[in-house]
Amino acid sequence: MKRLVVVESPTKARTIRKFLPAGYQVEASMGHVRDLPSSAAEIPAAVKKEKWARLGVNVKDGFEPLYVVPSDKKKTVKMLKDALEDADELYLATDEDREGESIGWHLLEVLKPKVPVKRMVFHEITKAAILKALDDTREVDTRLVDAQEARRILDRLVGYSVSPVLWKKIAPKLSAGRVQSVAVRVLAQREWERLDFVMASYWDLTATLEQGGTAFDAKMTHYGDQKLATGKDFDENTGKLKPKSKALQMDEATAKPLAERLAKASWRVSEVEQKKAKRTPAAPFITSTLQQEANRKLGLPARQAMRVAQKLYEQGLITYMRTDSPTLSSEAIGAARRSVEERYGSEYLSPTPRQFSGKVRNAQEAHEAIRPSGTEMKTSKQLGLSGVEAKLYDLIWKRTVASQMADAQLLRTRAEILAAEGTDDQSTFRANGQVIVFPGFFRAYVEGKDNPDAALDDRDTPLPQLTEGDTPGCKNVEPIGHETKPPARFTDASLVKALEAAGIGRPSTYASIIDTIVNRGYVTRKGSQLTPTFTGLATNQLLERNFEKLVDTGFTAKMEEELDQIASGDEQRAPYLERFFNGADGLEQRIETRLSEIDPKEVSSLKHEKWEPFVIRVGRYGPYTEDTSKGETKSIPGEWAPADVTQEMLSDVLNAASQDRVLGIHPEHEQPVLLKNGPYGPYVQLGDDEEGGAKPKRMSLPKGTDPANVDLDMGIALVGLPRTLGQHPETGDDIKASIGRYGPYVQQNRTYASLKPADGDDVLTVGLERALQLLAEKHEKNKPLRVLGNHPETGEPIEVRSGRYGPYAKHLKTNATLPKGTDPMEVTLETAIGLIDAKAASKPKKKAAKKKPAAKKVPAKKKPAAKKPTAKKPAAKKAPAKKAPAKKAAPAKKAS
Repeated sequence: MKRLVVVESPTKARTIRKFLPAGYQVEASMGHVRDLPSSAAEIPAAVKKEKWARLGVNVKDGFEPLYVVPSDKKKTVKMLKDALEDADELYLATDEDREGESIGWHLLEVLKPKVPVKRMVFHEITKAAILKALDDTREVDTRLVDAQEARRILDRLVGYSVSPVLWKKIAPKLSAGRVQSVAVRVLAQREWERLDFVMASYWDLTATLEQGGTAFDAKMTHYGDQKLATGKDFDENTGKLKPKSKALQMDEATAKPLAERLAKASWRVSEVEQKKAKRTPAAPFITSTLQQEANRKLGLPARQAMRVAQKLYEQGLITYMRTDSPTLSSEAIGAARRSVEERYGSEYLSPTPRQFSGKVRNAQEAHEAIRPSGTEMKTSKQLGLSGVEAKLYDLIWKRTVASQMADAQLLRTRAEILAAEGTDDQSTFRANGQVIVFPGFFRAYVEGKDNPDAALDDRDTPLPQLTEGDTPGCKNVEPIGHETKPPARFTDASLVKALEAAGIGRPSTYASIIDTIVNRGYVTRKGSQLTPTFTGLATNQLLERNFEKLVDTGFTAKMEEELDQIASGDEQRAPYLERFFNGADGLEQRIETRLSEIDPKEVSSLKHEKWEPFVIRVGRYGPYTEDTSKGETKSIPGEWAPADVTQEMLSDVLNAASQDRVLGIHPEHEQPVLLKNGPYGPYVQLGDDEEGGAKPKRMSLPKGTDPANVDLDMGIALVGLPRTLGQHPETGDDIKASIGRYGPYVQQNRTYASLKPADGDDVLTVGLERALQLLAEKHEKNKPLRVLGNHPETGEPIEVRSGRYGPYAKHLKTNATLPKGTDPMEVTLETAIGLIDAKAASKPKKKAAKKKPAAKKVPAKKKPAAKKPTAKKPAAKKAPAKKAPAKKAAPAKKAS
């Protein structure tokens, strides 16, 4: 008997093959095989004229989704159908969550199997888990499918309805999203808070004291009976003490003389308090906490953390990485406890096994926590892992093991010390100390903190033996000035934490949310910080003013709850979507009402009193500033962080624009050669800016060139670039030199080699011989390690090359990384073709969609063929309603 097992990815397929008995064939679907149309080219001809066709959802008839098989998935579907023809049973082994359930359901709809179908689920890829899953199959859970489909439809309705408003009112290519726009709003609100923030300064004193030969620090808390002000006593919007605060704002003029006097005064310990404390280990990882810790401790963005975790899971090394549940199985608890006893000793075990319950709002995935697979709890070293995989696995291993360890026992000491007691300078200082009496789980793991200034709990900070009445000696008193800090920008970790706390998004979505808002230009990464751009602020401003509900965290969290109710059967999909989209206060009506009322100039204008008289606007070509008192405008760098922009910066941009210098008249063109300054630095220009005419020729100054040293000769030489140095002695090709986006270069046809100013290269003087040398080095670097042969379909060569991330196979524009451990000098043509084809099939649909226009050139002949799939679609969609009870009336589709 032959059985076909379908999973999502080739890596998962390779791992599972090792554990299945003979007679099982494992193939990968490469994710979803159907989706809503991603472009007009994918909309079937039969419904193209329907008003709702653009949405891919029939909003006039039960919100039925229009599913299509994208062109880049047709080869995969054919391969699966061919494999199914010889199979006696079909096993759907996609992931055990809403997304995986939906992928499995779509496979059924597309493959239409005539053999028995079994749903096979597991949360770790080990031999025991796979064999158990074979014996414990079930049917596709249509509740999960319905929930995923409802979410997907809702996301499509929001994105495809609101995005055109952004195109018309702000700039092309912008997009809105049900969850991504809320994330942008959270970041935008924090950026405005930073801009509103008014800094305050205050002083305090730190004394270095000595008792019994041991030095320790104490910080001043009171001057006389009055408490000294700290950062939390100040109003962030005024920089002044909060109205109800009675704290003393010490200034520099008071602090410095007082420090000198107290250094000579007598000191007495007035109170000593010791308290025992304990720390309990954190729960094992769920998706969100793994992303947070990977960001804090390893500096990994959420997307990269999930990509590495996915790889570890598919290799069978960790359990499923999309989960809301911190619960451990009894087998995992036993494995962790054995590991603790073997590595640290029985005294480090918690007295009883620890089990943790979830605290995630609207939790939906009831998997086990993320932990090492199996029952052996092998370390990364034992598994032979390296690089970022080893680091992330270590984090998971340590967190799991620590969860079964004993509490850490601490002894904390607080000492109050009086200085200049009984005088006008009497001051109170406080010294805090901590000693770890028993490290417990600290031996394995300590949770990170979002605040970089926060002290970690596993650090000893002991005080000397102090008792009331002791008179420590004073070695030094230092006055220290402080400035209040604006609220910190979000990082991946803190944003995931905030979204999770608000009940927005799901474990599988946080990484993609952050990735989306960064890739679409609403947010930039500056170090670990997520900083909204001017485009992000303007987009959020439009949505806040006109579609406030869509970016309201409470409303979005309620939507998540309603979607969960659809999954549980307490809410019906169609009536809910009808209210949301077509209702009296529905999205469609709201857009129609507001569209004509939105003033593009006003909604794209960002204003703040700190910038006056300047405003910042976002236009088709990016952000620019305008002096409202003069009407002058000038582009500003898009990479500026909005809250860091000052009036002076905007003034400098506009003033720089008025400092353009005429170098002279070009002798051949009889036009002025101008030295100008733009948002990306100084450049020379041939001729004046012409209103509505062709853009004048421009060339950036070479890096490091002082604009003051640019004369007419240099200006003429720069606007004359590119210059031809001569011809290649073997090919006869022109060799040219010029300046590009990444600096000066030399060029032969489509080969570019950067000049090296550090080695004396100058774009205006470099000669043919030097250019040939640089190009030869580049040609050598570009040579493939091997040419394996030609692809059987295209006839184009397949090469093996060396890249920054390791060896890879290359065919046309497709690059496929060779599996870890594969010797690039041993890889075969057959293996490379498989990798190339798998990578090509997994590429984003947009790239495949670009090929559609070519197909549309023969409408007369293609029309009948186009109608066939169209006719099938409605039938396929309505089938679930008539099918066996296993399927719900509302089909399902791919996660958003």
